[in-house]
Amino acid sequence: MKKVLVIGSGGREHAIVYQLSRSPQVEQIFCAPGNAGIAQLAECVAIADTDVEQLLCFAIRRQVDLCIVGPEAALAAGVTDTFREAGIPVFGHTKAATQIESSKEFAKELMVRYNVPTAAYRSFADYNEAIAYVRARNTYPTVLKYDGLAAGKGVVIAQDEQEAQQALRDMLIGEAFGKGRVVIEDYLEGPEFSFMAFVNHHHVYPMPLSQDHKRVFDGDKGPNTGGMGAYTPLPFISAEEEQWALENILQRVADAMVEEGKPLTGVLYGGLMKTADGIKVIEFNARFGDPETEVVLPLLETDAYTVFHAIAIGEILDNIAWRKQATIGVVMASCGYPGAYTKGAEITDLENFDGLVLHMGTRIEGGKLVTNGGRVLMCIAHGDDIQQAQQKVYTELEKIHCTNLFYRRDIAHWAL
Repeated sequence: MKKVLVIGSGGREHAIVYQLSRSPQVEQIFCAPGNAGIAQLAECVAIADTDVEQLLCFAIRRQVDLCIVGPEAALAAGVTDTFREAGIPVFGHTKAATQIESSKEFAKELMVRYNVPTAAYRSFADYNEAIAYVRARNTYPTVLKYDGLAAGKGVVIAQDEQEAQQALRDMLIGEAFGKGRVVIEDYLEGPEFSFMAFVNHHHVYPMPLSQDHKRVFDGDKGPNTGGMGAYTPLPFISAEEEQWALENILQRVADAMVEEGKPLTGVLYGGLMKTADGIKVIEFNARFGDPETEVVLPLLETDAYTVFHAIAIGEILDNIAWRKQATIGVVMASCGYPGAYTKGAEITDLENFDGLVLHMGTRIEGGKLVTNGGRVLMCIAHGDDIQQAQQKVYTELEKIHCTNLFYRRDIAHWAL
């Protein structure tokens, strides 16, 4: 029987823990630092996800058989490299391979070098050069990306010069991001979608396609968030288009990273767009997407420990099986998010929800479950089709009570 350490504290990690808890191979799950929902399935450990040395000491002391790294910050901190040196199997990319996410410029250069379809771009370290380039182009909207990790807040779609100027000032001069570079790229139009895959060097195992809803309000209005909900499958992407994206984007990038001496050993997340000129890459992430993971991973039929362990040790899998079922997940977020919000509001009647509830930002206070973040809960329902899943999730959501939570009421509207 196996012991597994999952690193992270959000809905993505709860989804991973949930799948592992269903594996007959797994005896004990630890999660660092975890949350109130994860604590029902695993032993939560008060170690920060970037405290590499403490995480390693814990894993050695508790004789962990496998470590699974959730957040990008932990990957960029080098958790994988450190655990591998200590001989502990770890699911997650090395610090070098994580550049596919941690450096927008690295990802763009790689795509150009290996002929992966993406928007045309230029990168800058100097504010004056960047703003001069934007003014000379005078094309809007234009996309500005901070070249580094920014917790999902490093992309601005500027509608005019004033907005572009402010974004460039924030990214290249201000304190918000730290000294870095910025990638300026052409604006692409079309529906966005997420294509994730388990990757071990040249071997790519695709997951079901999903779509995230970034804007905070119904009708895709308001500021961008970390994601207000997600669903699968996607009726607007054909089987042929999916296969094309697998071969020409995910497989090509996996092969390219081996060629570059930075092989992938975890999840490759492709943030893609179906444009009038075909499918193109918006961005890559080096880990499970959040909230897409919460709707995709519960559909995994193959034993979760078998999959994670095989990727970690470089074992080739024959096949990964997925349940074909429509799934919708709706995020319940703190009022005010993604701006200022308060924590500590009590959540009740969670047990009445007929479906899967994954915790994103919760804690136990005085024996009560309370809010502890911007995005708080991910509530998931399945159905024979999108319409049935949508109807079910919104009916069930009314059973959960909290005075300080809100949610979008149109998740999966693209599909319907």
